[in-house]
Amino acid sequence: METTIITEGRVNYPQGLNIETSFIKDEQVLKEAPISAHAIGNDSWQQVSLLLVTGFNCGWILSFSNLMMVPLGWTWGIVVLVLIGLASAYANWLLAGFHFIQGQRFIRYRDIMGHLFGKHMYYVTCFLQFSTFVLTNMGYILLGGRSLKEINLVFSDTTMRLQYFIIITAVTYFLFSFTVPNLSALRIWLGAATILTFTYIVVILVTTINDGKSNKQRDYEVKGSTMDKVFNALAAISAIVLSSNSGLLPELQSTLRKPVVKNMRKALYAQFTFGIMVYYGVTLVGYWAYGSDVPDYLPKALSGPKWAKILINSAVFLTNVISQHMFFQPVHEALDTRFLKAEEGVYSRENLKRRFLLRALLFAGTTVVAAALPFMGYFISLLGSFTLVTLTFIFPSMIFIKVKGKSARIGQKAWHWTIIFIFSLVAMATTIASFILIIHNVRSYHFFADQ
Repeated sequence: METTIITEGRVNYPQGLNIETSFIKDEQVLKEAPISAHAIGNDSWQQVSLLLVTGFNCGWILSFSNLMMVPLGWTWGIVVLVLIGLASAYANWLLAGFHFIQGQRFIRYRDIMGHLFGKHMYYVTCFLQFSTFVLTNMGYILLGGRSLKEINLVFSDTTMRLQYFIIITAVTYFLFSFTVPNLSALRIWLGAATILTFTYIVVILVTTINDGKSNKQRDYEVKGSTMDKVFNALAAISAIVLSSNSGLLPELQSTLRKPVVKNMRKALYAQFTFGIMVYYGVTLVGYWAYGSDVPDYLPKALSGPKWAKILINSAVFLTNVISQHMFFQPVHEALDTRFLKAEEGVYSRENLKRRFLLRALLFAGTTVVAAALPFMGYFISLLGSFTLVTLTFIFPSMIFIKVKGKSARIGQKAWHWTIIFIFSLVAMATTIASFILIIHNVRSYHFFADQ
């Protein structure tokens, strides 16, 4: 497959790969062609819609009842779910409109920020994005290991340590990322992932509803001291932010065919209508069925037949392969663009060797950390705090003010400054709460704990 180069709105199709040439000065990014080792402008909006819907309905949704609803309760839980959902839809819709600025197409979030705000913001965005993606990958490795361990427990009361299942998961993710080098190559895999995703969601909804009907001792009280309730509620807000946002919208948008902005917004409509109803639905049903006793991984509470637990956990493991590939793709793209040989094809012998080494080193590092700190829920809260709140809500309004500031009405500018102010406070508060919870659990659990 040929790689696409975008130069100020014009699309050219070179042979082989190219090396990233984003030259940064203090005040701007030079208008060189944003070059990528991955395919640009090849995918339909339907494919990206499917990727978003299945990607956000991955196995992480099985932790949402515990992470979101238990700390907030019914009233505040539903209110915050609706408000964050609406705010996320608006912020992503807004950011999608800035894929072209002054005739130039930007295929990376960091390139937009560098072009508008200079070298410093380029590197700040790099840090926020890549820390998010790495933590996300570790969370997926933990979740895959957890699902494999749950399958093993169906057949035996004794099981291997969680860390062994984490290694198996990481090896599977590594092999898939090596074999399927970019998002455009996911086409055939997306169909299978969609079938598996909605199969396990239907099964878990039916099983959970049956459990809820027979469970007459449900307790929805928000427990803990006043201080605990505050910190847990802030952590829940972080998790809700993560449930609908990725921090990689420009990178996903770069894969779309023209008209790029219109097609990205079509994909977002699919995510924030059908997609969000599904994972919000699982969240609310899980909390309704088990109350404040709902575990941090919903299949642990299921009392249905063994085949249901096996199917759910197997589907979670397999669909997570696709989801983690989507969320980790910007890291792969950056490394491939930097280290693969531009004059050779994607599947040349030399580039296969280089890609194998890059993927192996990357997954080795994330696997060691994930195995050492198996506290899945707190990774989710940290992800949704400073990094994703900033990338999702603050930066798009900053971009609007910078690009449209001279022509925008006073009311529009006031609206976006208000967004920046409010979500800056949210980012600080949720980050502090997430770190406090992580520190608390590091003291409570030992490294390489077998949870």
